[in-house]
Amino acid sequence: MSAPAPSSPVVVDAEPLPRQEEVLTDEALAFVAELHRRFTPRRAGLLARRAERRAEIARTSTLDFLPETAAIRADDSWKVAPSPAALNDRRVEITGPTDRKMTINALNSGARIWLADFEDASAPTWENVVTGQLNLIDAYTRAIDFTDPNSGKSYALKAEDELATVVMRPRGWHLDERHLLVDGEQVPGAFVDFGLYFFHNAQRLIDLGKGPYFYLPKTESHLEARLWNDVFVFAQDYVGVPQGTIRATVLIETITAAYEMEEILYELRDHASGLNAGRWDYLFSIVKNFRDGGPKFVLPDRNAVTMTAPFMRAYTELLVRTCHKRGAHAIGGMAAFIPSRRDEEVNKLAFEKVKADKDREAGDGFDGSWVAHPDLVPIAMASFDAVLGEKPNQKDRLREDVDVKAADLIAVDSLHAKPTYPGLVNAVQVGIRYIEAWLRGLGAVAIFNLMEDAATAEISRSQIWQWINAGVEFENGEKATPELARKVAAEELENIRAEIGADAFAAGHWQQAHDLLLEVALDDDYADFLTLPAYEQLRG
Repeated sequence: MSAPAPSSPVVVDAEPLPRQEEVLTDEALAFVAELHRRFTPRRAGLLARRAERRAEIARTSTLDFLPETAAIRADDSWKVAPSPAALNDRRVEITGPTDRKMTINALNSGARIWLADFEDASAPTWENVVTGQLNLIDAYTRAIDFTDPNSGKSYALKAEDELATVVMRPRGWHLDERHLLVDGEQVPGAFVDFGLYFFHNAQRLIDLGKGPYFYLPKTESHLEARLWNDVFVFAQDYVGVPQGTIRATVLIETITAAYEMEEILYELRDHASGLNAGRWDYLFSIVKNFRDGGPKFVLPDRNAVTMTAPFMRAYTELLVRTCHKRGAHAIGGMAAFIPSRRDEEVNKLAFEKVKADKDREAGDGFDGSWVAHPDLVPIAMASFDAVLGEKPNQKDRLREDVDVKAADLIAVDSLHAKPTYPGLVNAVQVGIRYIEAWLRGLGAVAIFNLMEDAATAEISRSQIWQWINAGVEFENGEKATPELARKVAAEELENIRAEIGADAFAAGHWQQAHDLLLEVALDDDYADFLTLPAYEQLRG
C-alpha cells in the first residue's frame, strides 16, 4: 500500500512504545489524517444533532419511527449485500480486548467470530491502542505467541482453519484520541482505530480469504450509519480494494437507533452484515434519554431487567424481523458469566441460565450470540446447533408474526420489578470496582463472576442518578438520596480495603474511582458518557 506523505504534520503526542513504528508508519498516519480532515466536521454535526434530539425527547417523553424515512421501510425490494463466506456462520461470537493473551485465546476459542474490542472492553491508554493493533497484525502473520510471566504457561495459535474470524470494534463517535493530533486537533478515536487497522490489514485479510470486518458501536441514527458508509467507500478507494470488501455489523445499543434499524441497514446496505442487540448500553441509553420522563421510565435493578421483559422482547424481536427481512444477520446479546474455579454450584446455576438465554435467542430466530468466556462457547454452540443443524444461519425465518409498535419499545413500566436497596449497593460496588480497573488500563474486568465493561459502569451510575432524581423509596424504607449514595460508597471503600489489604488498596486508584463514580452519579448536569471525564484522568 502507498499513500502520499502528510501535507501537514501528524503529531504523536506520547512516549515512544516498542515497535510502534510498525503501526504508526508515515503512510498509515497520512491515511488517518485524511479521514480526519474529510469526515471529522460531519461527525461534529452529528454529535450536535444528538444533543438536539435528546432535548426533543426531554420535551415530549416519547419516540416514534421516522416519518421522513417511511418509504425506505415500506420498500420490500432492497436487501443488504450477500454475506461473505467468512461471515455466513456466526452462531457463537466471543468478545474481548486485544491484549496478546486474549488475542490468542479468542482466536483459538472455537467461536466462529471474535469481536476484537478497542471500545468498551478496552481502556484507551495509548499503549492499549497501539499494542492492540500490533497484536492483530502479528496474529494475521502468525507471528504471535505469549508466555504468562506468572504461570509460565505458553499460548500459540491453532491451525488457520480452526481460528475465529475477527470483527474489530473501533471506539464510538464521541471519543477523541488525545495522543494523535492532525492540524492541532485531536483525531476521533473511531478514525484512529479503524484507520490503522484497515490500512495495515485490508489486503492481508483478503489474501487470507476473509476481509476487514467491523462492529460499529453507540450508533444513534441512520445519519451516523451514512457517515460510516461514506468512510468505507473512501477508505476502499484509498487503499485500492474493491468496494464492498468492508462489512459492518451495527450494535443496536441506543434507544434512538432501535427506531431506525431498517434505515441503518439501508445506509450501509453495500457493506452491512447485521445488527446486534447490546443489552447494557441499550438500558443506559433509555435512562439517559428519558431521565426526566417521570416514574414510568424508572428502571429496576439492572439484573431484574432480563431479556424477557416486554420492552426488551419488543426490541429483540423487532431486530430479528428487521435483519431477516433485509437479508442481514441478527446477533443476540452477551452471556457475561465467568466460570468459578472454586464453586461448582455457582457454575451449575449460571450455565443453566446461559443455556436458557441462548436457547431463547436461537428459538426466536437469532443467527448467533455473544459470550465473554471460552468455557461458554460450547454451551452457546449447542443451543444454536440444535436449531440450525448444518445451516449457517436462519435468515430464512422472516418472523412476519412480529408486530412491534413504537410505544412497545419504551414501555418500561410494563416491567413490575422495583429498584431495591441491594440494587443500589450493587451499582455502587460494580461502579467503583470497574472504574478503578479502567483507570489502571483494564477495560474488561471480572467482578462477582461477571465480565464487566464500560457499558456496565454506565448503567450502574445512570441508575444511581435516575433513582435519586426520581426520589425512589426502597423496600427497606430508605429513600434514594445523594447522602445515601455517599454512605454506601464510603462503606464499599472500607470493604475493599479490608478485602485486599492496606498495601494493595494504597497501590490502586480506589479513592479516585470512588470520587469519579459519585461525580457522574450525583451531578445535576448528567454527563453523556462516563468515559469522557474518566479519559481526562486516564494516564498513559
